[in-house]
Amino acid sequence: MRTKRKRAYKYRFYPTDKQKRVLTRTFGCARFVYNYFLRLRKQAYLQEQQSLTYYDTSALLTTLKKQAEYAWLNEISCVPPQQALRHLDRAFKNFFQGRAEYPVYKSKRGEQYAEYTSSAFSWDGTHLTLAKMEEPLALRWSRPLPKGAKPTTITVTRDTANRYFVSILVEEDITPLPVVKSMVGLDLGLTSMVVLSTGESVGNPKYFAADEKKLAKAQRRLAKKKQRSRNRAKARLKVARIHARIADRRRDYQHKLSTRIVRENQVVCVESLVVKNMLKNHCLAKSISDVGWGEFVRQLEYKANWYGRTLVKIDRFFPSSKRCSHCGHLLDSLSLDERFWTCPACRRYHDRDVNAAKNVLAEGLSASACGERVRPGRAEAPAGTAR
Repeated sequence: MRTKRKRAYKYRFYPTDKQKRVLTRTFGCARFVYNYFLRLRKQAYLQEQQSLTYYDTSALLTTLKKQAEYAWLNEISCVPPQQALRHLDRAFKNFFQGRAEYPVYKSKRGEQYAEYTSSAFSWDGTHLTLAKMEEPLALRWSRPLPKGAKPTTITVTRDTANRYFVSILVEEDITPLPVVKSMVGLDLGLTSMVVLSTGESVGNPKYFAADEKKLAKAQRRLAKKKQRSRNRAKARLKVARIHARIADRRRDYQHKLSTRIVRENQVVCVESLVVKNMLKNHCLAKSISDVGWGEFVRQLEYKANWYGRTLVKIDRFFPSSKRCSHCGHLLDSLSLDERFWTCPACRRYHDRDVNAAKNVLAEGLSASACGERVRPGRAEAPAGTAR
C-alpha cells in the first residue's frame, strides 16, 4: 500500500555572480529578521511579560519595511523573511514543549539558508528559477525527481565551505518494501560501528581521525592569521572544507548502512542511547562524536517509517552486555576492556558485542510483543536526506 509522504531532494548548484549577490542579500535579510524579532520577543517578555505570536511579529515586519531605515528589506523577495518568522515561532514552540533549547541568534559566519514557498519560485519540470532572479539555477542533477513531482517548498543553503545547495520538498508516493522474515538486533560501538545479532561486524571508518592531522595543521595556520584579513578568510575556508569532507563522507556511509539494514530486515531492534550524556566522558567524547550514533539511529527511524519496517528501541539501562544470551545469567560487573567472556552458569563463550546484539534483539521482540517502546519510525527526514 502506497503512502504519500513529504520528501526532500538535495542538489548542489553553481550560481552566477549576480545570483550570488541576490542570495547574499536574501540570507542577510532573513538572518536579520530572525535575530531582530528574537530580541524583540525576549524584551517583550522580560519587560512587559507579553508573549508575541507569529501574527504579531508578521504585522510588525510589515511596519518595519515601511520605515526608511529598513527600506533595504524590500529589495529581496518577501517570502524568506516571512519564513524566518515562522521558523522563529516554531523554535519557541519547540522550546516550551521541551523538544529543543532556547532559540539563539544566528551568525553570519555559520550556514546560511533561505526558504521559498511556491509563490516565490517557478518550476517547469526542468528549470528552477527563484524570485528576483532572471536565470534559472544551474543545478547538478545527481538523481532525478519523481515523475510529475510538484515542489511545495525550496530551501537554499550556503554552507561554511561556500557551497550552495537547494532542497526541493515534494509529496511522493512511497511504496513499502516487501515483507521479509528476518529480524536483527544492533549493538552500537566504537571499534565496530555496528555489530549485528547475526554475528556480522560493520567497521568504523573513523573519518575524523583520518583527517585529524590535516585539520590540525589547517587550524594552526588559521590561528596565526591576522583578524579580518583576506589570508584569514582563505585559511578559514580551508578548515571549513576539511570539516565538510569529513561530514559528507560520514553521512554517506551512514545512509548506505542504514538503508541496507532497513531493506534486509522487517524488525530492527536498537539501544536507546543518550549521546549528549555520553559525550561527558572526555576519554571517549571525540570517538563517540566521530562515529555518529545519533544520526545513524535517526536515519533508521525515518527509513523504517517510509518503508513499512518496525524499529524497536529498548531501554538504555538494559544490561545487554552483561547478560548471557544463551541462559540469561547476569554478571555482577563487566569492564569495558573485557571483549570476550565465559558464562559461569552455562560455560558458553561470548563475544561481548555479538552477545549484546542478540540480547538487544530478544529484548526488542519481547517489548514489541507487549506493545512497549515500539517505534515504526516517527522521525521524518529533514531537507536533503532523501535516500
